[in-house]
Amino acid sequence: MSQSPLVKATDLAKTFDVSAPWLNRVLEGKPRQLLRAVDGVSFEIPKGQTLALVGESGCGKSTVARLLVGLYEPTRGGFEFDGMDAHAAFKTPQGRQLRKRIQMIFQDPYASLNPRWRVEDIIGEPLREHGILSDEGDLRTRVEELLHSVGLSPLDRVKYPHQFSGGQRQRISIARALATHPEFLVCDEPTSALDVSVQAQVLNIMKDLQRQQGLTYLFISHNLAVVRHVSDQVGVMYLGRLVELADKHTLFDTPRHPYTRMLLDAIPKMHDTGKARTPVQGEVPNPLNPPSGCAFNPRCPHANERCRQERPTLQTLGGIRIACHAVEEGRI
Repeated sequence: MSQSPLVKATDLAKTFDVSAPWLNRVLEGKPRQLLRAVDGVSFEIPKGQTLALVGESGCGKSTVARLLVGLYEPTRGGFEFDGMDAHAAFKTPQGRQLRKRIQMIFQDPYASLNPRWRVEDIIGEPLREHGILSDEGDLRTRVEELLHSVGLSPLDRVKYPHQFSGGQRQRISIARALATHPEFLVCDEPTSALDVSVQAQVLNIMKDLQRQQGLTYLFISHNLAVVRHVSDQVGVMYLGRLVELADKHTLFDTPRHPYTRMLLDAIPKMHDTGKARTPVQGEVPNPLNPPSGCAFNPRCPHANERCRQERPTLQTLGGIRIACHAVEEGRI
């Protein structure tokens, strides 16, 4: 029996008004400018699984993350968590209970920790804020347990962030996110600021915690090697939209969308040492003035007139979800 998904995003969209000030627009005759950072993204994540979102910088991955934790309010669409409308719940007094169940690990471990606070205050803040623990002895014990769970010494609780390396700081961020016993973690490129050897340590900790606690992850990255290691499903984003969504093995073994193929062709491969790599062709279009039709058509070798005129919709073809006229028509 298929269980209902823990996380379900439906037609999620976020538009930012990036226009010049009103007086400038009047004097210079400029129109309003709207940036569609996320434009109709839909996906589901079953409990205990990991969905990875990949794509080039500026494609809307981090905006999706902020929509799911309630830092942004969607312009259109919705997000259901465990069967409830999460964005409606965030506005009510019960929203605090929901926020305990959804936590976020930020991208930069150097910027996301308060440099003036000791580690015990950083990790203990969610416990105090949500009224989970108030006794100082219990709080200290819980902080030491959380530090141990991410591979740090309980004695580290009296130190400041500047006394740790980047990988250790990210472990502190993970410990802080786990403080409220969350069920869903949104991870916004949690290893991108770390060295490769440290990335592996942090990812293994996250995988172990997922197995032990049954956590559900949305993992955002532009590193496909990392995505292959951690994910169950992979969604490929381009200019605010999902262009392909499939399980990990299907996507890496038989990529269908031209953009997915382009990303995978750019990865160095051990057995192809003498073969020239295919770089990702072209430039991402200006998101303030996206091309008509399929947003990828200026860079796509399979684009035809229909691709330039009609925007493809995400539909299920051969067990995957894909938005591509060329795949739909059998041209690739």
